[in-house]
Amino acid sequence: MAKRRGRTFHFNFEGLDEYIDKVDKLGGKSDGMAKRALYEGVAVVGESIRQAIIALPYHPTKGISHAQKEGLLDGLGFSLMKHPKKGVWYVKIGFDGYNSVRTKKHPNGQPNAMIAAAVNSGTSRRAKTNFIYKAVNRAKQQSMSAMKVRFEADIENLMKEK
Repeated sequence: MAKRRGRTFHFNFEGLDEYIDKVDKLGGKSDGMAKRALYEGVAVVGESIRQAIIALPYHPTKGISHAQKEGLLDGLGFSLMKHPKKGVWYVKIGFDGYNSVRTKKHPNGQPNAMIAAAVNSGTSRRAKTNFIYKAVNRAKQQSMSAMKVRFEADIENLMKEK
């Protein structure tokens, strides 16, 4: 389930505990297997967000410009995996860098994270287009399936080795 907290979304995928337990029983390779599975899921969600950006309608004053859309596509990415406590891994999907729209306030270009937040939530001058939350929800089941397939493939390969 995705929950919004400020400008970030927190994802809670349930049902992976049984797979993690299986992998833990297989030895010290579980962390690497968990990382690979999580990155498979993140890739699916990231692609869904990318497709949602492509589908955003152009509108120079109330929507998004061509340069802003290109900036969002170029700036979309995910962070390195973090492991703050045992059994929990974190990866953030977000926007980095600047687009090519230079203004007096943003002489190096507008921050892509700011444009994504403005388009997603709307402003007094921009219509709300909740593309991130919809893309994440649309990709949730496919992401879970991708993680499960990767996990099971890794377990199968590990079992063949032993």
